[in-house]
Amino acid sequence: MADDALLKNRLKELAERSYSASRYTYTNFLTEAELSEFMEIKRELDYASPVAFGGNDYCERKLIRFGSSEDFGYEEPLPITALLITPLNEKFADDLSHRDFLGALMNLGIERETLGDIFVDSNRAILYCIESMAEYIIENLTRVRHTTVMVKPFTEEFVLPEGSLEDVRIQISSERIDAIIARVYKLSRESAQGLFKEQKVFVNSKLVVTPDTKVKTGDRVSVRG
Repeated sequence: MADDALLKNRLKELAERSYSASRYTYTNFLTEAELSEFMEIKRELDYASPVAFGGNDYCERKLIRFGSSEDFGYEEPLPITALLITPLNEKFADDLSHRDFLGALMNLGIERETLGDIFVDSNRAILYCIESMAEYIIENLTRVRHTTVMVKPFTEEFVLPEGSLEDVRIQISSERIDAIIARVYKLSRESAQGLFKEQKVFVNSKLVVTPDTKVKTGDRVSVRG
């Protein structure tokens, strides 16, 4: 798969550039599938101290930084800016979805790879973006669907919007990942196993294709829609 090879070569190039020039290098935001490609070769890149982060601990889209303060003797903040998008007039605001916010940003000609996660709470959203794009978004994002909005830097501590997570207790006879997914998503075992063939299951940002994989306490499992 050519795209996979291109990404891996790009990661190796950024790692080598950081190591040889003693300066930080960064990717744009990567999808979970792209992060899985990174995880496949991470051991080869560890000499350049790679770190993946998206803006907060709940982010799925992350950029990768190569370099560390231990290597270079100085720290450099990750080039991620958080923005708060709110209706100018709450009274006349639509109930906006993730698709609405993302669509409005795409309509500005912004590349998806410069945008991280978007956390939506009713008609407001917190967006993580590449630092160099923040001012452009603040100045140009004025409407989401039919709602006039304003954008400003988000400087508060991030709190996951209410209802974003649901605690689910299940009983399973096996720690196999397909059994867990079947119970959580109320699927047949056969349907759950089909997700692995479609390459939709990730554990700690790494693609998993074998349904009998065992999960451990603390693992983060995600299923793409």
